[in-house]
Amino acid sequence: MDLDTVRTFVAAADAGQFQEAAAELAVTQQAVSKRIAALERDLGVRLFTRTPRGAELTIDGQAFLPHARELLRVAERAVSSVRAGRRPLRVDVIASRTAQSALMRGFHRAHPEIDLDVVMLFDVETAVAAIRSGTIDASFRAVAMPGRPLPEDIESVRVLDEPLQLLTGPAHALAGARSVTVAQLAGHRIWMPGIVPGTEWAAYYDDLVAEFGLTIEATGPNFGSDALLDTIADTPALATFMSEQTRLVWPAGHGLRRIPVTDPTPVYPHSLLWHRDNPHPALPTLRAHLATTATTATGHDVAGTWAPGWVIPR
Repeated sequence: MDLDTVRTFVAAADAGQFQEAAAELAVTQQAVSKRIAALERDLGVRLFTRTPRGAELTIDGQAFLPHARELLRVAERAVSSVRAGRRPLRVDVIASRTAQSALMRGFHRAHPEIDLDVVMLFDVETAVAAIRSGTIDASFRAVAMPGRPLPEDIESVRVLDEPLQLLTGPAHALAGARSVTVAQLAGHRIWMPGIVPGTEWAAYYDDLVAEFGLTIEATGPNFGSDALLDTIADTPALATFMSEQTRLVWPAGHGLRRIPVTDPTPVYPHSLLWHRDNPHPALPTLRAHLATTATTATGHDVAGTWAPGWVIPR
């Protein structure tokens, strides 16, 4: 059913005259008559009766009017659900316990008037495809892996370098250290079952291993963070890397240690990605907020830190 004809019918019913409906819709009276006639043909009924005073609804017209109004309301809600500025800003944060999620919580506290949808996509290709299709407005990623540059229509800015820490159980050989150098980690088994080949975080840790001669194992099924913490707590030979802002809670009896890594400190680079033609009015606000908060975070490419050479600079 043509919504223009339905909208014209409602305008004519409210005005009681085709001429007034035409003025309201900024069309000719002839156009109103043609639209009403087309709608009557579609429905197979007469909707108006012409009178000396204008046009009156028939019984069928009176029956159709409330449904016509609802059709227009549904159409407006459908448009509003996808129209930039009338729908929430949709941002991908990969996981709920990460620094990216913390950045978005800070943005929400600073701008509670902006509606947000926070989603969690898996890999950078999925995120980029969602950005280009308009499914999401922005995504936090480490970009861009060797041989896999971002498309030309995708913009990015580096917003946070997050230091890695070593997580050990109480019986690990390094558990008593106040900090450890990267060189001291050589020969120790670092277990990270969440590393998935082909992802940007797999590329990051591959380069970390190659640069410093570390031993990172991704063997075994990934049962999630709780199972990882249980294993690290009970296995003196294993440790794992944990980003500084990853929010985890473990039982007091685990005795886990979070130990800073230095000389250099490996930092995981978080960048914000968006489509250069994205019209959502809240997106510039998010970018401005992140530009401000980034000044208080770990500096980009500063002395004493390490990130892969393929990471897009600020």
